[in-house]
Parts: sequence; C-alpha cells; structure tokens
Amino acid sequence: MFERKSLKWPILVAILMIVMLVGLTVGWVLLNVFSALDAEKASRSSIYWVLLGVGAVLFAFLLAGVILYLIWIIQNINLNRRQSNFIDAVTHELKTPIASLKLYLQTLHRRDVQGPQRQQFYSTMMEDVERLDRLINQLLDVARLQRDQQDPASKEWVSLRSVTQECIERLAKQHSLSLEVFEVSIQDCQVLAHRIDIDVLLGNLLDNAIKYSSAEPYVEVRITFQNQSALIAISDNGPGIPRHLRRKIFSRFYRAGDELERRKPGVGLGLFLVRSIVERLKGSITVSERIKHPGATFLVTLPAQQS
Repeated sequence: MFERKSLKWPILVAILMIVMLVGLTVGWVLLNVFSALDAEKASRSSIYWVLLGVGAVLFAFLLAGVILYLIWIIQNINLNRRQSNFIDAVTHELKTPIASLKLYLQTLHRRDVQGPQRQQFYSTMMEDVERLDRLINQLLDVARLQRDQQDPASKEWVSLRSVTQECIERLAKQHSLSLEVFEVSIQDCQVLAHRIDIDVLLGNLLDNAIKYSSAEPYVEVRITFQNQSALIAISDNGPGIPRHLRRKIFSRFYRAGDELERRKPGVGLGLFLVRSIVERLKGSITVSERIKHPGATFLVTLPAQQS
C-alpha cells in the first residue's frame, strides 16, 4: 500500500524556519532602531524609520506565508494518509467477500452439498453480495453528491417517520438484530429534500450507531420538531468519541487508527456523506457524549415543517 508520510519532519522544518525568521526579524528591527537613534543627530533617522516600517511589513507577510505553508503541508499529508487508509479499506472490503464467495462456489462445484448446509452456503453468499452492493452504493452516493447540482424543483416533502422506520427495519435485518434494540420516539415532520438523501443520511447514522455500540447494542432515535426545524438525535451505547476526533470523523476517508488493524467494516465515507447532505440541506450536525450513560449522540438539525 501507499507509504504513510510522517508529519514529524515537515513540522520540524517549518518550526525551525519560523524561529529563524522571528530571530532575524527581531535582530533586524533592533539594528534599525539603534541605527535610527544614532542617526538622529545627523538628521537621517527618517530613512531608518521608513526602512523599519517597510521591512516589518515584508517580514510579517513572509511569516504568514511560512505559517500557511506549514498548514498546507499538514493538510496534504493528512489527506494522503486518509486516502491511503481509504484504499486499504476498499481493498479489504472487496477482498473479504470475494474470497468468501470464491470459497463457497468452489465447494459447491467440487462437492455435492445438499440440505441445510447448501442453504447456509447460499445465505452466506447472499450476505457477501449484499456487502459488496452496500460498498458500491456508498461510493456511488459520494460521486453523486459531488457531481450533481440538484434541481430544487425536483425535491419533495419527505416524512422523517417513514424513512426512519424503513432504515431501522432494513438495518435490523442486515445486522440480524431484534427491533427491540431500537428505542424510537418520533414527532413526525417533513423535510424538503430528495428522499434518497434522507435515506442515506439516516441510514449511515443508524448503521454507525449499530457498529459502534457495545456487545449488546442499544440505539436510541429521537426526532422532535422545534422552531421550524427537525431535531434528529441518534445515540448508541458504545465507548463514545473522544473530543479531539469529533470534527475529524466527518472528513472524507477519515477512520481513526491503522486500517489493517480495524475490526469494524467501512471505508470512512459514511459520516462524510452525512455531513455533505446536511450541509446541502442547510442544516447542522454535532456529536457529543450521552447524558448519564456511555456512548455518543449525533444531533442533526434540518429545516422542516410539521406534518
């Protein structure tokens, strides 16, 4: 896979450049001040003061350029790292179900598998196909969001209650969970959007809550209507999200840690899709800790009307 570049040397070089620049600036300023004071008797001090002002401005621009360079280098290395993680994740997400499908097909081809075992093979193969289908759909969703300039006239008023219930039923079946895992409270309201966008938004948030819940999953879904806005709160009972990662998790390709050591499936696009859709709908999204219990809560606010 691609080499993950370290931030150590770019940061060190940039800090050394900033320190040297500041040192030279201070020295230059002091030199001009002393020269101006010495030149007062000769009536030439104004020249030094002008040079001092012009030089200070130029050094300020140079310092700002070095700082911006440092920020740009860090952002690009982080993007390179996330893209590398993304390729690792996609490779793993593609390779695992394909290897499983290949094994089962070879077994069915070489052996006369009958009865319950044959049905089990077919069920497992269908799960692998669905896993590949979900990955492809997610990649297509990202491409669609970045490409499409949606026509406002083609939007419709989408019921959050109906979409939420459809997503819960689909994900419960996908993860082999009972519907009792979900505690749902919905004050029905409508959002002006494309239905597929609301489905992707809620589906990714719910899937994320299930994947990062504890061994005994619990997902709480609360939707309320306040001040012409829909407030969507989705909570899990997992370990929660550290404060320093609560902004990064919405970045494209971002997944914490080493991709090859992760146990949770995914390619780092789910929450990026969520954030992109929320921004397109003129809403907002935040993440916080659950009150009184471990876990994370994602709160989405969208412009809405009551049903």
